[in-house]
Amino acid sequence: MEYKGSCHCGKISFVVQGELTEALSCNCSICQRKGSLLWFLPTDQVDISVQEDALASYQFNKHVIDHHFCTSCGIHPYAVGVDPKGNKMYALNIRCIEDLDLESINVNHFDGSSV
Repeated sequence: MEYKGSCHCGKISFVVQGELTEALSCNCSICQRKGSLLWFLPTDQVDISVQEDALASYQFNKHVIDHHFCTSCGIHPYAVGVDPKGNKMYALNIRCIEDLDLESINVNHFDGSSV
């Protein structure tokens, strides 16, 4: 299935090929504040488009995840990290996906504040 999403102003957008059945809600200090619901995907399933000067990044704690956000509207559509096997992964904020029925998605909770 194909999903499309973006930040609020549209300067960062993405197209995803995959089956969205569940997302992760993390309570670490940044995810708790952002309210993100994350869908983890290999990079070959996601096409991200960013207009010039629209992307900023933030790292904290162990500095292993790049939390990307739009410099214009401030929305955080995705992050970049690696899975346990060392493969580059995207963590998409499903709240940025167009016309998604959030009630139909199973949300798993992760205690990131204790990691």
